[in-house]
Amino acid sequence: MPGAHRTASTSRWSLRSKVVSATMGTVMAGATAYAATNWFVGLNGGSSAEGQSASITNLTISAVATPAASNLLYPGANGDVVLKISNPNAFPVTVTAVQLPANTALAAGYSDSALGTPNVGCTATNSGVSWNYATATSGSSHTLTTPLTVAGGGTLTVTMTNAASMSTSAPAACASTYFSMPSLTGVSATGGAATATTGPATDSWTS
Repeated sequence: MPGAHRTASTSRWSLRSKVVSATMGTVMAGATAYAATNWFVGLNGGSSAEGQSASITNLTISAVATPAASNLLYPGANGDVVLKISNPNAFPVTVTAVQLPANTALAAGYSDSALGTPNVGCTATNSGVSWNYATATSGSSHTLTTPLTVAGGGTLTVTMTNAASMSTSAPAACASTYFSMPSLTGVSATGGAATATTGPATDSWTS
């Protein structure tokens, strides 16, 4: 029986040795696979890679009803304009100025905030509503008080304070009316890394 005990003990130690040896072999194999050697490998001159720049697409500026303008128009006064800037580019775009049509370009009046039902008594021929600070020359540039940055692929809703002006000749039919402002002729804007303006935002131009 003592011999049998030694045989069982020897078998257990033999099995343990095999397990330990196998484990060490695996560790050593892994270590060998990632070990540094004296065979240093360099890099051929002119080695490079390829990148690609994004394309440039124009912004779109459109009328929106929300948030509603709080500074309303009346004859001889200025009022707010609400607009949405849409940036289809993959990168942020910062707008620093807008270019306005001539001050003779007037806004058309509508009975609803969706600008779907024309107000026949308040049209683009008699409303007296134009962009504030527009000049007799179409395309005059007006610098924003604060640059507006629109995120890549994003939109930004902005209330432009006192951006519209109503003349004293505006007819009574233009009361309680929503206006589609004349189309802007352009913007001054640059694309590139920048922090997007939080919307809805408030801005203006003062001259």
